[in-house]
Amino acid sequence: MDVRRTFLVSICLLILASRVVAAPPRVLVCFGDSITAGYGLTDGLSFPDALQRQLDAQGYHYKVVNQGTSGATTKDAVASLPSILRLHPQAVIVEFGGNDGLRGLPLAQTRQNLDQVLTALVGAHIQVLLAGITLPPNYGPDYIQSFNQLFSSLATKHHAAFVPMIYKDLVHVPGTIQQDGIHPTAKGSEIIAHTLLPALRPLLRKGQ
Repeated sequence: MDVRRTFLVSICLLILASRVVAAPPRVLVCFGDSITAGYGLTDGLSFPDALQRQLDAQGYHYKVVNQGTSGATTKDAVASLPSILRLHPQAVIVEFGGNDGLRGLPLAQTRQNLDQVLTALVGAHIQVLLAGITLPPNYGPDYIQSFNQLFSSLATKHHAAFVPMIYKDLVHVPGTIQQDGIHPTAKGSEIIAHTLLPALRPLLRKGQ
């Protein structure tokens, strides 16, 4: 009996061990426009790639999935929501709005679209980090101020983690913006990942 019991216990332990080893990593989705997509950069140099490396180094077992689309607006974000939800992410970084602002789209429309995105994600019990951005000075102080406040008010409404300006740590650092004056270089992407991490870490779990 003791031999049989020992054998059964060993089998159960092996099964449990195999399940632990085979457990898939948690999913972190970077959901945004060309800044997220890594426009103008070779593979592996976008900020989601940099974030993956930094999370790995710090012991966070997450698969970072880049769901950035160059040129995407908040309207496109709403349309893409089903594909994001199908990934069953534990956390999502939402980085949209820049293209809306650059095109001068009505702020009420941008707010409504982002509100719909955040409502869907929070309603699915997904941790959310909202990444804001600002506009060039030639758009005028009133429009820029209203644009910036749009992000902060939505983050407050949905109790989302929030980084008001995704570029805040690279704007005065040489070699961080491409020649188009808009998109980050590889160096800039690394800095963006560092900028997001303090707000992101409280949303994540360490270990398997």
